[in-house]
Amino acid sequence: MVNWGVIGAGGIARRRTIPEGIIPAKNSKLVAVMDTDRKAAEEVAEKYQVKAYFKEKDLIRDSDVDAVYIATPVYLHCKQTIIALEAGKNVLCEKPMALTIKDCERMIKTAEKYKKKLGIGYFMRFHAYHQRFKEVVKNGDLGKIVLARGQLSCWYPKMKGAWRQNPKLGGGGSLVDMGNHCLDTLEYILDSRVKEVSCFTGSLVQDYPVEDSALLTVRFENGALGMVDAFFSIPDNSSKNRLEIYGSRGSILAEGTIGQMPSGEATAYLEKETKGYEAEQKREESGPEEIKPSLVNGYQAEIEIFAEAIEKDIEPPISGEDGLWSQKVILAAYESAKTGKKVRIM
Repeated sequence: MVNWGVIGAGGIARRRTIPEGIIPAKNSKLVAVMDTDRKAAEEVAEKYQVKAYFKEKDLIRDSDVDAVYIATPVYLHCKQTIIALEAGKNVLCEKPMALTIKDCERMIKTAEKYKKKLGIGYFMRFHAYHQRFKEVVKNGDLGKIVLARGQLSCWYPKMKGAWRQNPKLGGGGSLVDMGNHCLDTLEYILDSRVKEVSCFTGSLVQDYPVEDSALLTVRFENGALGMVDAFFSIPDNSSKNRLEIYGSRGSILAEGTIGQMPSGEATAYLEKETKGYEAEQKREESGPEEIKPSLVNGYQAEIEIFAEAIEKDIEPPISGEDGLWSQKVILAAYESAKTGKKVRIM
């Protein structure tokens, strides 16, 4: 059993990762929460009957804590991760990993130095639909992949004190917050990293200093092309968060699988090659085939698999190196948006 301490008792931790991830996880137990907002820390602690702290150092010094989940604004990730690792704690840090490449590398080196696990919170990889899509691609059922698209948008108006709307605190807007998830999910499903990116960003509707609109086109290492669109300026019910994968023998069209819920729907359109001469002329088209995997909660899977990595002393499935790579892709996208040029990722 892995005992968890949570730094950042609001937002994603309070709404999702604690109630849907840590609490129901079979190999995990919540023992402490920390937030500089005393009310938030006390409310969460009281709800789950755990210890409340108001300073990072106090939670990290708690000998009952084996692993720390960090769910604070991005600019704090590097500092909090490093002090937790130095104190002998394993760390699961929310995405994006940090603001800069240098900070990501510092986090990785610290984990290596103290021989502790460092994982990054790209929980959408654990979505049952995305797991199934990955199998379909790997099995070659779609043929050669030519295009993949991910969409994640919402309505996010100006709010006083919202750190995601401050570039110094969050690193950007809809691109780094939501486009980041889409890129990681597409790379995971295709089992191929982004090689080059071209990006447009804009502030089209919302009045804050980060972008509310982002559109990327990418080329994967396997040659496939990709698109990601992420907006803070589309009403929630109008954005269906679609995921599409097209190949030389078919496609997968999904809706609602990209996001925080474990649900969604997806349809596969596959073609079977005919034999003999006709194979050169046409292919046999099959009707739509609904994809219906057994649903799992991505947050619970994320916690259980990271805890298992601690217990078995194995590498977490989403490592610090994965977080570093994702940050390289995001920063390349921002560079492209700024310069108007395609950027190759090294």
